Amino acid sequence: MQTLRTLALGLAIVLAGCRIPFISVDPAAVAQLRDASGRVVGKAVLAQDNGSVRIVLDVTGLTKGDKGVHIHEVGKCDPPGFESAGDHFNLTKAQHGSANPKGPHAGDLPNITIDANGRGHLEATLKRVSIEKGSASLFDADGSAIVIHADPDDLRTDPSGNSGARIACGVIVRGN
Repeated sequence: MQTLRTLALGLAIVLAGCRIPFISVDPAAVAQLRDASGRVVGKAVLAQDNGSVRIVLDVTGLTKGDKGVHIHEVGKCDPPGFESAGDHFNLTKAQHGSANPKGPHAGDLPNITIDANGRGHLEATLKRVSIEKGSASLFDADGSAIVIHADPDDLRTDPSGNSGARIACGVIVRGN
């Protein structure tokens, strides 16, 4: 049965246009990211894998350059500024960034690089969150969202890495 679930998830990911390494996962979650005008600009696939969450994000139609990406604490994406998504997902009250000795937030992700054609791809693993039940679950009472920012995250400055305005947002929902 696990093999069938793994095969089904792999097929779903391929059909969704995401390039994810073939991993054994259960359960899965997704987020469809939209810009301030409501246009779909990307999709994230999240998979629980050996105590961590694997995230694959593909976007299109964004301006060239590095952009900060974070999981935010509220599953709400009201345009145009997406402030409804709240702060970064941060259960331990750490400071922001993987380069900060007092960080990172649980929802801090690496920057995504957008190419000259407006496309970007990011694969990352988060060890401080879960899509299963529990205290680190992204599916708490108010859910969670993935947010892309206008500027690169400096991976150090609290609270948001100087990553600028929120330009795309997607509520994380269960994928199966």
